[in-house]
Amino acid sequence: MSYREDQRRKATAMRDALFRDPGAGYFFKKERDFVLQDATLNLWAGIREDAIEYFKENSIAWWMGDENTEPTGHLLSSQVACLNHLYFVRQRKDAATAILKNICAGIDQAVTVDNGFVEFEVIGNRNHLNERSHTRGANATSVDAVMVGEKKPGSNILFLIEWKYTEEYREENKYIPARYEIYNPLLEEEHSPILVEDFSSLYYEPFYQLMRQTLLGWRMVQRRDYQCDEWIHLHVIPEDNAEMRERITSPGLRSRGDNISDVWKSVLREPTRYMTITPEEFLRPAWGCPDTHSIAAYLEKRYWI
Repeated sequence: MSYREDQRRKATAMRDALFRDPGAGYFFKKERDFVLQDATLNLWAGIREDAIEYFKENSIAWWMGDENTEPTGHLLSSQVACLNHLYFVRQRKDAATAILKNICAGIDQAVTVDNGFVEFEVIGNRNHLNERSHTRGANATSVDAVMVGEKKPGSNILFLIEWKYTEEYREENKYIPARYEIYNPLLEEEHSPILVEDFSSLYYEPFYQLMRQTLLGWRMVQRRDYQCDEWIHLHVIPEDNAEMRERITSPGLRSRGDNISDVWKSVLREPTRYMTITPEEFLRPAWGCPDTHSIAAYLEKRYWI
């Protein structure tokens, strides 16, 4: 049984007790047991109203939600999983600082990014990659979340966070003119963060997304978004999702390693700027902070057991 199938089975089994919703919500115009009828219940009660308002105020599209104006009821949504894990950190400097210190020992404290310590669906302060669209949550290179840590006054590190849940990818070449005309010139630049001879090998998911996010982080730091002069790219992937972690979809990259982490580090000018981490490892430092028992219990029951 694949990780996705296992998580779908678990989510359906706990649906009635955890969400008090009968399921059979619509996804691609069909009723599904693993889709809630009341989509808002997909968000933890402690963040629900604030997260929905945050997306509305910032004109952020919801993945596969009703007209993109409300969260999806799909229980395996990685966008929803990211919010359920991270949204509470927005107003918790103690938790944000503990998390970032665990990732990078030189961090002194977390600093605000918008009006909190986590910003979601980030595309940069301007169209750094010269893409055809610059819209949060759709049709532009984005990362699920960003955080910023201060090393010393005036020196900040940008943490780009991409959150995965049950994703898995097949071998599909996305190397078409509309794409390589945008990204190849960036890859060709003298100080590009990615070093690979055959650019076409990068146009297979998830490497295509990693490539674009790496270029975005590089440009954001070059142009001092959030007053940052360094960046770290975090790929949050559940430990048991072997289909995501161990499948190398690009034929041109398969000789570089047996897992996504080793392969992607091998193409970077500075491999230490990228790391994979599990959701549990990412949040573990926050549990030493007060008033985190409820969210920890919810995440463990829903995602981690």
